[in-house]
Amino acid sequence: MALIIPPRYKQKLLPETTEIAIKTIKEGFQTELASALNLRRVTAPLFVLSGTGINDDLNGVEHAVSFPIDAMGGARAEVVHSLAKWKRMKLGTYGIAPGYGLYTDMNAIRTFEDLDNLHSLYVDQWDWEKTINESDRNLDYLKETASKIYDVVREIERRIYKQFPHITPVLPEKMTFIHSEELLRRYPDLTSKEREAKVAKEYGAVFIIGIGDNLSNGEPHDGRAPDYDDWITENSDGFTGLNGDIVLWNHVLDCPFELSSMGIRVSPESLKRQLEQRGCPERSSLNFHKALLAGELPYSIGGGIGQSRLCMFLLQKAHIGEVQASIWPEQQIADCHAAGITLL
Repeated sequence: MALIIPPRYKQKLLPETTEIAIKTIKEGFQTELASALNLRRVTAPLFVLSGTGINDDLNGVEHAVSFPIDAMGGARAEVVHSLAKWKRMKLGTYGIAPGYGLYTDMNAIRTFEDLDNLHSLYVDQWDWEKTINESDRNLDYLKETASKIYDVVREIERRIYKQFPHITPVLPEKMTFIHSEELLRRYPDLTSKEREAKVAKEYGAVFIIGIGDNLSNGEPHDGRAPDYDDWITENSDGFTGLNGDIVLWNHVLDCPFELSSMGIRVSPESLKRQLEQRGCPERSSLNFHKALLAGELPYSIGGGIGQSRLCMFLLQKAHIGEVQASIWPEQQIADCHAAGITLL
């Protein structure tokens, strides 16, 4: 995605007032999310040991920032991409009962990102994970959980409006659910990103189900690592996938806006099948994977919700650099400044 400069862009809040609004959003959202999903806050690592299988592999090709540890004989650690697997292990360690879970602040460095309005070297999100029963591994439970998250987003949108009445709400009352295969059948001549744009603009807020498995055209809607979300199990709609993305329509940039990636996590059976489908069965020998295949980890559902992205959307900002401090190319800084976009 190239840098978007919205015509006639005007900041709704000055930078110093923006900082106050960011605090309102972050404090309010995590409190409401914890209440809605029965979560408690825990402390999370910034880095993990390499070679354990704990780090999120994203699409399997992105390299993590890594460094040697002198005090451990040069063993290497790597900055987390996300905490998808670590959280599930922590559920087991703490013995958290079904229906309850945890959340944490996740901070990452992704050096491979294309830097634009939505993507930064610095990633901050609320990572959450919840223990479930095996009987909860179904599409209805996934939709119910996603709807609760969306309701929290709308509640914080209302709070921002009360505090800053000139920032008027834009989100629809309900989020629309649609499977990625349905999108393909509806728009067979479009790319997956173009299909996302079409449906997000039509409904305002959508949950796109089924991310990772190959669709009828032989391609996945989007990439997903094979060892956390379950994208291969058939759901009650007759398609595969017990995961999805919350995608909003960004009226400032006139583009789709992914806020959250989430899903019911792999069972031992689906993990084995997904590793084989992606051609990496050797991962089953890593610590995390061995524990999961042995039935030592609880069934769970979880995901990540972008903190800066949420602030950017609710405050109707044009660039993620307006709500977080990061590093940007000099030309991008100059282009933003010329358009009245103030990067922190």
